[in-house]
Amino acid sequence: EVQLVESGGGSVQAGGSLRLSCTAFGFTFDGSEMGWYRQAPGYECELVSTISSDGNTYYVDSVKGRFTISQDNAKTTVYLQMNSLKPNDTAVYYCAAVALYSDINYACTALDAWGQGTLVTVSS
Repeated sequence: EVQLVESGGGSVQAGGSLRLSCTAFGFTFDGSEMGWYRQAPGYECELVSTISSDGNTYYVDSVKGRFTISQDNAKTTVYLQMNSLKPNDTAVYYCAAVALYSDINYACTALDAWGQGTLVTVSS
């Protein structure tokens, strides 16, 4: 019954903020590097941010200074705080263990097929 559930998406105006959550059921993130992916219709899948088990983080250039990834002490939830949102941030956002989705061309399609994802819509 292992499962990851994303939540926190919604519709906001440009410049607004949202916080996404990724909660694990049946396991913890201990020892795993977790990542947030996103994809908009007609656009390529993109790895937005990652956080390792020791807290090291990565951000794609387009979100640096605006997004912050974190995880709780129990390593059951990963967050993505998104500030200063832009219309081109509009996408479905997914979380997953990076080691299992290293092929960026396949990651979003595979995650969407399992019914994962939370929609973020940013209006101008």
